[in-house]
Amino acid sequence: MKVLVLLVVTVWLNSPCGFCSASSRCSLPPSQWCSSLDSAVQCGVLKQCLLSNFTKSHQTADPVQVALYYESLCSGCRAYLSTMLLPTYVMLKDIMSLTLVPYGNAQERKDGDKYIFTCQHGEEECLGNMIEACLLNMSSSAFEIIYCMESSAGVIEAAKLCTEVYDPEVKWDSFMSCVNGTQGNQLMHQNALKTNALDPPHTFVPWITINGEHTDDLEEKALTSLLTLVCNMYKGEKPPACGGSQRLYKSYCHKE
Repeated sequence: MKVLVLLVVTVWLNSPCGFCSASSRCSLPPSQWCSSLDSAVQCGVLKQCLLSNFTKSHQTADPVQVALYYESLCSGCRAYLSTMLLPTYVMLKDIMSLTLVPYGNAQERKDGDKYIFTCQHGEEECLGNMIEACLLNMSSSAFEIIYCMESSAGVIEAAKLCTEVYDPEVKWDSFMSCVNGTQGNQLMHQNALKTNALDPPHTFVPWITINGEHTDDLEEKALTSLLTLVCNMYKGEKPPACGGSQRLYKSYCHKE
């Protein structure tokens, strides 16, 4: 395997643009580009994947743990998810772990063998929360799909199309079986338990914890510049996205 990797790297180094022409043949969503050597070559991101894997393998510090407790139709939650949280995660995923807990200010009551949920923004929000809970449990592209949903004009209306774009191999019907069945009901119950176990208890959403802790100061810093907060809190070598003399983008596609 090492010989194969070295061979591919040698070919890549002698290629004018690092397989950039191969990207037109890529049929995978971004979250799966680095899932294998073949997919990295096919999608034209071999160098980026090798650098990312090298960085991860040489990390000496634990990633900063960021958790967001939210609800799918809360305007503040949607804005934070789409304009700060998920873009920051894309840039800092090598030093940051992310947990999403869709539930927010909902309430639950037990009814026989299942739970009935009441959401702050009505039944549609309960549906959005349930869809996102199932996505997080079933799809490796859940973050991308949720970003797509929450940044769209209609969260629920965009769900199916966003899933088809970012995880085309998984059938929408399988997600809806989760949403409408026992699995989704139990996933949402678990989110209720996690939310209700917060200490201190949440008083609004979006509610953010950093390394399992919530304070007014951490919340303010996370809402103002999550990238700055994560970079400052990470104890290991900072990645290029945190700033410094190292350039973040080093590859080119030369004009032929």
